[in-house]
Amino acid sequence: MESPCNNICTIDGPTGLCVGCGRSLSEIGEWASALPERKQQILSALPERMLTVSKSQQVTAPKGKSE
Repeated sequence: MESPCNNICTIDGPTGLCVGCGRSLSEIGEWASALPERKQQILSALPERMLTVSKSQQVTAPKGKSE
């Protein structure tokens, strides 16, 4: 099973999830040795997590200067 990593490896502080793939650091670490069932469990959670990360990034993004 292919890793969901897309080489955008940055952890979102508020959520603790990778901005690129939506996994936690522990899930990233366990991926190579995880059983297929565990990998599928992680993959199934990613779409919702990516929405959470996206919302977090919008909230914590620096605001532009007003003129």
